[in-house]
Amino acid sequence: MARTFGSDLQGVAAIEFAVFALFLLLAIVNVTDVSMYIYQRMEAENATQGAALAAWKTCGPNQLPATTNCPGLSNAIQNALGGTSLGTRVSLVSGSPSEGYYCVNSSSALQYMSGVSSKPSDCSAAGSPGVQPGDYLQITTRFGYVPLFPGLSIASTFATPINTTTMMRLS
Repeated sequence: MARTFGSDLQGVAAIEFAVFALFLLLAIVNVTDVSMYIYQRMEAENATQGAALAAWKTCGPNQLPATTNCPGLSNAIQNALGGTSLGTRVSLVSGSPSEGYYCVNSSSALQYMSGVSSKPSDCSAAGSPGVQPGDYLQITTRFGYVPLFPGLSIASTFATPINTTTMMRLS
């Protein structure tokens, strides 16, 4: 009887498939969660960049500094943030938008010069005398990513919430 049981191969394929299916399912769960994270991160970045474009379009160079002279700035930013598939789940971080004067320094990086309340006369502090500082608007947003399969996929270890920042020169 024991020999008959040991030589019986019925059901072996089903057992092998079940083991293989577990690995396949785990791979599918990870691909799904990572793909959703990447997509939602791109959408959050698009919403932030769209908000900066909407600010420029609404306020333009005629109402600068925008945070103090453009009454439609807040509405334009909020409307643009809701313009992606994430809808109103993308929100402004406290203190955003912020605006200031920046200059390009010797390392070709933007260097903060001052807030909008006191425009510097030139970019001497950044090593470029005679160059006018630019008025930049910085927008920072947050999106609360939640993995579809928490604990099962590596996406559970990704940074959440997703924070994105964009800067746009207004002048």
